[in-house]
Amino acid sequence: MRNIRLEVLRRVTAFLLVFFIAGSGFGLSGCSSKKDNQAGTVGSAEVQSTAVADDMASLVYQGEPYVVINDNNPAFNDADFTTISFESYGELDELGRCTTAFANIGKDIMPTEKRGAIGEVKPTGWQTAKYDSVDGKYLYNRCHLIGYQLTGENANEKNLITGTRYLNVDGMLPFENMVADYIKETNNHVLYRVTPVFSGDNLVASGVQMEAESVEDNGDGILFNVYCFNAQPGIAIDYATGDSH
Repeated sequence: MRNIRLEVLRRVTAFLLVFFIAGSGFGLSGCSSKKDNQAGTVGSAEVQSTAVADDMASLVYQGEPYVVINDNNPAFNDADFTTISFESYGELDELGRCTTAFANIGKDIMPTEKRGAIGEVKPTGWQTAKYDSVDGKYLYNRCHLIGYQLTGENANEKNLITGTRYLNVDGMLPFENMVADYIKETNNHVLYRVTPVFSGDNLVASGVQMEAESVEDNGDGILFNVYCFNAQPGIAIDYATGDSH
């Protein structure tokens, strides 16, 4: 699994984002790296923080699709690690919003057929909005927390949020592809958790936290903890309702 190196632009963005957060009082916590070589990580602006939803929701999109959380170290417990595949989807909250999707992904639970229809699911904040500036025109996708290619979930309302095209394709998909490729190449398992981050009673998530660690090689193949912004460049989103302009 090849590493995707940090680009100069991402390093500049990292500096600007850290400067912004420091000036606004956002709490940063230094943390030593769990692995000297975090193989399988995707380059992005590096931000160290506590994985607290309120803190992540306060992050401001600065032109990069995601930022790194907690030195890229996920917050799994030792008891979570197993070589038995599983998947679990949290109950919707009192506002009907998705909570957390958690899985130990192995080749045995990956899909063997094409994805089915998911149009009947209307996640919170869903709007049909079209813009010429968006690839495919539609601002919003029904965005899987755990991508279909990993666990084969179709129209599972506990696994679908209102997500921008940018979140889906530029934010989450590179990490999903990385995990899928690693499992296919090694036949190993990857502990994987995706948590949508909502601010207050907003119906649309500000972003999602994605955590993953390969099991059999103790994170040498896959290791990341990132926050992906539910944003769309050039478009303003009202996260309380899903309206946009």
